[in-house]
Amino acid sequence: MDNRWENKLLLFQAKMKADGLAPVVRDTYAHYYRQVCTGETGLISDREIRPIHPDEMTLYEDLDEFAGKGRSVAHQAMMIRLNGGLGTSMGLTGPKSLLPVKNDKSFLEIILGQTEHQGTTLALMNSFNTHAATLVALKQINPKQNPLLFIQNKFPKIRQEDLTPAQWPADPSLEWNPPGHGDVFTALSASGMLEDLIHRGIKYAFIANSDNLGAAMDAGLLGYFAENCFPFMMEVAEKTPSDIKGGHLARRHDGRLVLRESAQCPEDELDAFMDIRRYRYFNTNNIWVNLERLQAIFEKEGAIHLPIIINPKTLDPRDENSPPVYQIETAMGAAVALFDDASAVRVPRSRFMPVKKCNDLMAVRSDCYLLDTEFKLHQNPDRTLPSIRIQLDKRYFQKIDDFDARFTNGIPSLIDCESLIVEGDVTFEADVAIKGPVTIKNNGHRQVSIRSGVIVDNDYIV
Repeated sequence: MDNRWENKLLLFQAKMKADGLAPVVRDTYAHYYRQVCTGETGLISDREIRPIHPDEMTLYEDLDEFAGKGRSVAHQAMMIRLNGGLGTSMGLTGPKSLLPVKNDKSFLEIILGQTEHQGTTLALMNSFNTHAATLVALKQINPKQNPLLFIQNKFPKIRQEDLTPAQWPADPSLEWNPPGHGDVFTALSASGMLEDLIHRGIKYAFIANSDNLGAAMDAGLLGYFAENCFPFMMEVAEKTPSDIKGGHLARRHDGRLVLRESAQCPEDELDAFMDIRRYRYFNTNNIWVNLERLQAIFEKEGAIHLPIIINPKTLDPRDENSPPVYQIETAMGAAVALFDDASAVRVPRSRFMPVKKCNDLMAVRSDCYLLDTEFKLHQNPDRTLPSIRIQLDKRYFQKIDDFDARFTNGIPSLIDCESLIVEGDVTFEADVAIKGPVTIKNNGHRQVSIRSGVIVDNDYIV
């Protein structure tokens, strides 16, 4: 890279140092910035990879024999939850993990309940946006054992015009972006937690998003991971039509596994990317990592370098007229490509129940799912139908305040509901039941209410 870019890199390094970011974070950013300057796109073409064949997949259903091993090494295992999201797409203004999700308990309360029941060490990776509010929430919840906490790093945004640090005096916080969940490895190292965990005898880490209530510690998966001495293991699930945009697992021509996100797919290959018959397995973002092997990479290389994702944005995401910038991000599942002997396991959908939209929240809050005494979420055994499909009108249900205002007396019974589409402004009173495939459509300009005690088993159009 020529001196022009190196001189600009110095500006970024000075900015990061002034904000207290550790040397390993600054060095990692420098690696990615040089890739931006030299035209690296981070794209992965179909020519470089091949799909995973079903015969290559280990099945979760075959892991019962490893449960004993898992229980024997449980004292060496921990859970890390990614707790940096604000849930802005749902209209939240604080940490998404504080949203009441089931039985009036938040994601955070349920996760704390799970780990307390299992006696598992828990760590939360907060972001600079969620840390303070999470501390307040933990003080209010007052768990028997407080989780370990570390903070995700932040990267300076890059002006597209001249590749200099973005400046926004009106709100300097907008000059930074979260670097994606791939930062979890660098954040563990930079915070000193990685070294401390290994010193305490913790060898295996299970990492998952805080909004995925299906992602509990599992003895069979832990035992399989430990017995085979894998450095890294990814939980994948078989794609359905609703998963076409999810990052998929593939294999490079040198034999290594690789994760390709949609942002890393060339535009002219998106049709193949979304072909669920070709690329059948998507990353659930449930990841298992051998901490000793992770530490060995830091000792040898000094940093973790994952495939770059360059996200073009506007500096102020709410102002389309603000300067265009690049955000550098990485995905933690991409670390699968760092190891020759990394592995993947095909898990059932019960291990992947994220709440990304209010559609998902309605399903989880309904009687389709139960929260047991071990704080595990599972499908109601009285439900005989496949996973429910819900599509709520974005105008009235996308933001959490609007959503809650239309279900003030609770979510309708959906245990016998195959699918639900709601179009227009509709509210639901108490003790409503919806059965079969149903479309509720309000074509008028006034709000319509589904009255208490009503069973809706046919399309309802007003």
